Amino acid sequence: MLIVRDALTVWTGTGEEAAAADVVCGDDGRIAAVGPAAEPGEVLDASGCVVTPGLVNAHHHLLQTAFRTLPGTRGVPMAQWLPTMATAYGAVGVDDELAAVAASAGLAEALLCGVTTVADHHLTWPRDAPDDGVGIARAVAGAARELGARLAFVRGSAGDDPQAAAASADAIAAALVPPGGVTADGGLQVAVGPAGVHSDRPETFALLAEVAARRGLRRRTQANEQVDVDIAAQRYGRRPLDLLDEWGWLAPDVTLAHLCGVTPGEVARLAAAGVTATHAPGCDLPMGWGVAPMAALSDAGLPVGLGTSGGGSNDAGHLLADARLALQVAPLAGRPVAAREVLTWATRGSADGLGRPDLGRLSVGARADLVCWDVTGVADAGVADPVAGLLWASPGRRPRHVVVGGRVVVRDGELVAVPAAEVSARLRGLLTARERARHRAAT
Repeated sequence: MLIVRDALTVWTGTGEEAAAADVVCGDDGRIAAVGPAAEPGEVLDASGCVVTPGLVNAHHHLLQTAFRTLPGTRGVPMAQWLPTMATAYGAVGVDDELAAVAASAGLAEALLCGVTTVADHHLTWPRDAPDDGVGIARAVAGAARELGARLAFVRGSAGDDPQAAAASADAIAAALVPPGGVTADGGLQVAVGPAGVHSDRPETFALLAEVAARRGLRRRTQANEQVDVDIAAQRYGRRPLDLLDEWGWLAPDVTLAHLCGVTPGEVARLAAAGVTATHAPGCDLPMGWGVAPMAALSDAGLPVGLGTSGGGSNDAGHLLADARLALQVAPLAGRPVAAREVLTWATRGSADGLGRPDLGRLSVGARADLVCWDVTGVADAGVADPVAGLLWASPGRRPRHVVVGGRVVVRDGELVAVPAAEVSARLRGLLTARERARHRAAT
């Protein structure tokens, strides 16, 4: 049993807050109580902290952690960004080893920023992989397991052969998770997800949907970024949501990321379909796609989550910083939003988009994933509302402690399982070795 003791405030993510409360994590890795512990256990000091549920990054591309701030990828149209990224992937070589070290760096960054669950929409696959991509999926899952993070691995497609993508998704699900798509401990989930109607044809959507239905997996895709709207109009003479509806991808088991260019009528349509939405302002704004009307989507009844997207567009995996950005830009897309509302997007809303009511909230029976945010420093001096201050104050805020499944994975700002310096050295070392190999081959 782990007792998180003496928190200044516990924000549960369920609309409740408890001052000077403890959080009791049972031996089963679930929340046993929010209040006094009935029996002794290991004590984690949360004095001076606001305790929240672990943040849930509902949309990431972990591989891109190895490809941040590349020349030619900042302030350029998507039509230029995509081939620049593809060239970089090809030069380094995407395989199990790269997937592992890139994911490890991205997941370590996530944990050190208070994120306990990451949905990794993996879109870049080597051609003719002998194992249907199972090795890459295992590598990413292994990185999460080593560090103690939860992972939702999304077998994505970005123009892949439809039959090959479906076979790969089926093989990955069969190898990694039981029917229903989630391991018993909740540490690993598998889902499927084409990149969007701009890159994948109807057959890909249909075949991946068949795999999802057969294996009990969630479905995810990206919709209504500028490139999605433009290509849908050029190729089909339609709007992206028209196509997704026609192809059976407006449904309660589907989560749509981005949604920048949606009309009021489309907001109502999404709500009627029962989909969930994921906001990624840290990607959407620098890419020039605009601000998704998340407040309107939330007001219409959609569960709204929050994601960072990948290092190729955002360059950071700091979900709380992107929550602050979402808070700041929301008035440009409809109405102001409250800090607690956006914090809910980053916790319970993201978890609901994964079909995971066991995550993103501190309630009895939920997974014991939580974050202790120290609010005693100078950045929080003068802050009247410490919960709202988590977003408004200290944009680079990092937690004191992070707990996943009742286990401390970040203690006093440091990773417990593997030193952060070792994680970063692995990625730097691999990239350096491959650059040298390319240079030798060229000379």
